[in-house]
Formats: sequence, C-alpha cells, structure tokens
Amino acid sequence: MTDTIFAAATAPGRAAVGVVRLSGPKAGGAVDALAGRRPRTRQAALRTLRHEGAILDQALVLWFEGPHSYTGEDCAEFHVHGGPAVMTGLLEALNSLGLRLAEPGEFTRRAFQHGKLDLAQAEGVADLIEAETEAQRRQALDQLGGALGQAQTRWRDALIEALAMFEAAVDFPDEEVPADVAARAKPILAGLIGELEHALADTRRGERVREGFKVALIGAPNAGKSTILNALARREAAIVTATPGTTRDIIEVPMRFAGYKVLLADTAGLRETNDEIEAEGVRRARAWAHEADLRVWVVDGASDARASAPGDLHPHDLCLINKADLPAGAETGHALVEARALGIDVLRLSARETADIAALEAALERRVVEALAGAEPPTATRLRHRELLGEALERLQRAEAYDDQLELAAEDVRLAGRALDRITGRIDPEDVLDRVFSSFCIGK
Repeated sequence: MTDTIFAAATAPGRAAVGVVRLSGPKAGGAVDALAGRRPRTRQAALRTLRHEGAILDQALVLWFEGPHSYTGEDCAEFHVHGGPAVMTGLLEALNSLGLRLAEPGEFTRRAFQHGKLDLAQAEGVADLIEAETEAQRRQALDQLGGALGQAQTRWRDALIEALAMFEAAVDFPDEEVPADVAARAKPILAGLIGELEHALADTRRGERVREGFKVALIGAPNAGKSTILNALARREAAIVTATPGTTRDIIEVPMRFAGYKVLLADTAGLRETNDEIEAEGVRRARAWAHEADLRVWVVDGASDARASAPGDLHPHDLCLINKADLPAGAETGHALVEARALGIDVLRLSARETADIAALEAALERRVVEALAGAEPPTATRLRHRELLGEALERLQRAEAYDDQLELAAEDVRLAGRALDRITGRIDPEDVLDRVFSSFCIGK
C-alpha cells in the first residue's frame, strides 16, 4: 500500500457539491501542488485549486494526517462544485500527479488493514451506504458500531479459557493441576453453545432486514393476485386481464411496511398446463413461494371451482378470499375449510375497495413487524456470518460430546475459535477480503 489512491466520493452527474478523496503517502504533496498549501489537520479551509497554471475551482480542502484518519493513512478531501467538468478536471489533475484511481471499496479496505475497522464493521459501512429503510439504517449503524465484533471478542475470550483447561489436562497430566480441570470447561462450552444458537437463529432476521422480507401472492389464475399487487403498490405494476394465465413470470415490487423493506411478488396462477411457457412460470412461482417469508393465498371467492390449497403454506401465512363484493361461490366455503385445517388466518376483501386494501396492509404490516422486530438488533446479518457461526457451533457441540478424548475436544475448540475469528477478519484468506470489498462503491 505504498501508492496513493483517489476517487470521487459523490455520485456522478450535476450536483451542488462534489467530493474527491485521497489516501496514501502522496496525499499531502497532491494537496500542496493543487491548493498551494495544506490546511491544519482536521480543519476545512477555502483554497483555489490550480493545475499547470490553470484554475480548476475554488474548493473546501480538508487534511487528515495519518494515523488519525478513516484509512489510517494520510488523507485529504476536496469539496468542489459538483459539475461534471469540474470533477473531471480535478480527477485528471490528480492522475497526472501520479496518484491512482481507487478500486471499489479500497478506502474501507485500507481502514480494515490498518486496524481502523474489523471486517464486520466494514460490512456495516457497505450496508449503511445501501440502506433504503429506517430498519436497515439502524441495523447497519449497529454493525458499524462493532456489535458483532464485541460479541465475537466475548466468545473468543471464553473459548480461550475453555481451551486452556483442555490443554492443561492434556499437556500437564502429571503436574499439580486440579483433577477436574477438563470438566470445568464443559459449563463454558454449554454457555457458548447457547449464545451461538441464539445468534445463529437471529441471523435470519438480520438477513431479512438487509435484503427485504419476501411476500408471495399465490393462488389459481384469475383469483385477483395482480389486482391486489397493483392496489398495494398504488401503480400498474402488473398487467390485469380476464384471460387466465396473463402473469407468467415473477413481478417483484419493493415496498416499505413499518420502516422495513418488503419484496411483494405477483406470481403465475397455479394450475396444470401444457403450455411450456406458462408451466415454467408456475414452476418459478412455486420456487419463489417456497423461499418466501410469507405466503398470501389469494382465492376467487366468487368462483365455484374447488382449487386445492398451494403447498408450503405455514400457520403464519394468510388466506385472502377476494371478490367479496360479488356473490359467494363454492370456492369460498372450500377455502375456509382448507384454511381452518392449515391453521392460517382468513381475510375477506374486495381488491377494488380502498378500505379492504388498507386492512390487508395492516395485516401484512403486523406480520412483518412480528418477524423482524426484536428487543435488540441482530448480532449477525449476513450469510457469511451465518455460515461461520454454524461452523463454530458444530465444532463446539462436538467438543462438548467428547468425554475422554480431550485432544480432539481441544482441537475442535481451537477450530471453533478460528471460525469466529474469520467473522471479524482477524485471520481471513485474501479471496474473502476481495469478495467483501468488491461490493463497495468507488470512493468508499
């Protein structure tokens, strides 16, 4: 990391202000070359930027002397007028001074490599940039604040204590150590297993807050799924016709309920068909519904058909008997019987009635809040966290099961510690770092 990097930290296009960041050993020299002299550290100063005798712009210039900076290196920021010509001229000037355009996430990667952030906190930075809802913002700030790193440190300290007891029993059997020293590690392991099980279960909640709570509208053709989607979205997101099988692919609409991101999906009508395209739509509908967090079974309450309830329905799902403004058909009674047998709630509505749609929104919001709200933000929020927590938990469960094979128990505890270390990046292969930081935007 001997080179100095630069990048625009604001989005391209016209704006009142554009920000360009620098980090590395040549940052101070670049400020001196363009601004005449650098400001006092951590103070903004108005400077006229010049390059090759030409004025680039008047700018606010900030100077952060390492290691007291975001990356831990010498850093600077130019706050210029945000027009494309100004930004392009400044970036070209920095390039001519021998600085290099940063790769995605390289500023935060340098912060991680200089010990300013752990890997989980770096992921929190990425989540905060991508946050669309209040819940995502809160969760990302908690992650950036080091919640997972603090928990990992606590778990690691307990693992070291348990490992010391196992190794004392293995390596010093003839020394003056208590005879039950290995047994003393068991309560520590039991407590750790309980904490990891709780964190692992909560990871799903964290992932759903980050990625969105998935709600699938499923049911037979012409039940009114597309009409309900459009009513909830308050726009014509899906085509509505009287022809069965109009919807043949998944139509996803991002929404917000109680500050949480929700992905609402209209799916192909579930039925047997010889049409190859429609059959593929039905297959995709079933797959999306299977992975969804909530399935809403939409029933044509005016129909006399007897469509079977879709598979994969769970007790927390919802049955909507649509077209309540029309005379009830045989399907209404059939659906009530099926829903009662499955233990799912039933809501009767007309997709054309504003009050009924409001009641549906309230029912969906309650389910989203019940699934995602909690007394504390989830400690772990990503698939990577879940995989490593699962690996550590499996190792500890194996260690707890060993009775006399203390060497094996000690090795499993050691490997559990390594899995937890990889969460915060204390030891992590280069390809994992590449995967994490490549998801960042340029200039962060």
